[in-house]
Amino acid sequence: MHTPYSGGMKNLPATGAAPHKAAILAIILASYVMIVLDTSIVLTGLPRIQSELGFSDTGLAWVQSAYTLTFGGLLLLAARAGDTFGRRRLLQWGLALFTLASLAIGVARSPAMLIAARAIQGAGAAILAPSTLALLQTTFTDARERTRAIALYSATAGIAASVGMVLGGVLAEWLSWRVGFFINLPIGVAMLVAARRFIAESDRSQGRFDVAGAAASTLGMSALVYGLIRSAGAGWGDALTQGALAAGVLLLAAFLVIERRAAQPIMPLRLFADAQRNAAYGARLLFLGAMIGFFFFTTQFLQRVLHYPPSLTGLAFLPMTLLNFGVALCVPRLTRRWGNARLLACGLLTTLLGMAWLSRVDVGTAYWLGVALPMLLIGAGQGMTLSPLTAAGVAGVPAQDAGAASGIVNVAHQLGNSLGLASLVAISAFGARHLAGAALLAHRVTVALGGAAAMLALALLLVLCARTEGKVA
Repeated sequence: MHTPYSGGMKNLPATGAAPHKAAILAIILASYVMIVLDTSIVLTGLPRIQSELGFSDTGLAWVQSAYTLTFGGLLLLAARAGDTFGRRRLLQWGLALFTLASLAIGVARSPAMLIAARAIQGAGAAILAPSTLALLQTTFTDARERTRAIALYSATAGIAASVGMVLGGVLAEWLSWRVGFFINLPIGVAMLVAARRFIAESDRSQGRFDVAGAAASTLGMSALVYGLIRSAGAGWGDALTQGALAAGVLLLAAFLVIERRAAQPIMPLRLFADAQRNAAYGARLLFLGAMIGFFFFTTQFLQRVLHYPPSLTGLAFLPMTLLNFGVALCVPRLTRRWGNARLLACGLLTTLLGMAWLSRVDVGTAYWLGVALPMLLIGAGQGMTLSPLTAAGVAGVPAQDAGAASGIVNVAHQLGNSLGLASLVAISAFGARHLAGAALLAHRVTVALGGAAAMLALALLLVLCARTEGKVA
């Protein structure tokens, strides 16, 4: 049973009328931009961060991993908390925590301080991400409005990731890598003020909070993500890697048992009864695994094989970013013409073709023919893919489960990043025993991107099989 949050009428926008949808959408998109931007903006700036703060090669990986660990580990708990305590409140908490952590990162003077701040920032992102998608879902109830809003939301993810690569490289070389995090301060403050003015508090769920489920999911996700991240550096045979993965699997198995019995679960298992959403979750995990590998390895190829400086490395992604943006703007019209499933399959196929082409790079590859052109296909495919994936992941979900469903979408997103990168780093060493220097790195990039193409092929197969059965709308 769900009853209105006490005092909820006082939290309505000043107009007292219908919600200001344009303002709410702007708040949601700006908040999500901060999350995605800070996932990618550090990649092209990592060499400068390492030299300035004195990170070791191993320690440098935790600049990204600390963020991913807390982000992935806390997502389900934060998503259900929004349903329980109010989505506007969680949005504001997430914005405040993320903004303060960004300030701490920008002023960090040691590796330990930077890693701790990145972990806190990941916790803020875990609170913020499901709140934004849940608010979008409950604000835009008309089918056409929701398609357009989800298209913009998904386009934001792809474009912000690409822009982060460009911006990170330019700032690292021309100003400072710290500026990329200071950018969040005025945006975060503005969004806090706007959220209080334009967003009404959602209804709050009544009943007991699922403490056991929250603990099992958070600890299980954290252990699993930690094990996957550690495997990339320590290897799959490492005792701590194996222990963390085993603990994660056992805790998540316990979590499923708890959720089956809980009166008010943080992740209702009924959300997995729909084949359309299940296909979307699996395809999202595979797609994001391929895309994080693309960004990670292509950046290294540009800097260490083609010897591009950070700023030029970032600008090398610009053609892809522009095409991504243009295609994403056409998604609502394409969805009405082709349908969600057909557009999703077309996007995955286009991305697959680009990734397979890019996987053929070597030390003699020229940028425009061997890198830029396949990146255009990847950008167009990404623009077509993310919106249908997001729409399918929250399709048919009742309002009281909006936070939980959006949490699962974001969990698939973050697990795809963690599992994808760890797996591609692990397989990139195959067949490289007798290579060295630029030839070694080019070989690793080729193998890794070939693996990314295989992930995309599996995602496409999953979507096509679901469509053949008539279960993906």
